[in-house]
Amino acid sequence: MPKAFLIANVLGFQTVWFASVIGAANGLPWAGPLAVTLYAAAHFAWTPDRRSDLRMLAIALAMGVVADSLLAATGVLAFASPWPWTFAAPVWILAMWAGFALTLNHSMAFLRGRWLVAAAFGAIGGPLAYWGAARGFDAVDFGLGLPIALAALAVVWGVAMPALYALHRTAPAATAREGATA
Repeated sequence: MPKAFLIANVLGFQTVWFASVIGAANGLPWAGPLAVTLYAAAHFAWTPDRRSDLRMLAIALAMGVVADSLLAATGVLAFASPWPWTFAAPVWILAMWAGFALTLNHSMAFLRGRWLVAAAFGAIGGPLAYWGAARGFDAVDFGLGLPIALAALAVVWGVAMPALYALHRTAPAATAREGATA
């Protein structure tokens, strides 16, 4: 895979992350979905495996809806600009899940098959991303306090990272080649 694609993959997701967080913090929940739409259009124009990326995107969005909706419904997290609902994951956080999903087969592919590394990466990186969104931009509030929120996020993301790869590998649309390498 060309190095330029991998760099663009990382930068594209970072752009989505910042657009989502800054947009939400400023009452513009559409900024993240707009950014991920532009990023996804560019990504799918250049990706070597659209089908695999679409499958990962679907899996990650489903996981994001469940995970962040549960965190919101239980009061662990409260999202700025919670449009279109306050009790579930808002569109801007789902845009971040979508952008993140597009990194998993490319710039984050080093985690594939490395379950403990993926779990550790999620358990550390996930909470840090939410903490950065909360502390730096006021896009997220930890309703039950910082320690509980970080612990919950560590568990969620520690499970989510290896689960994303495992579900992708076992998804019905996986070909024999993808199932062996995913």
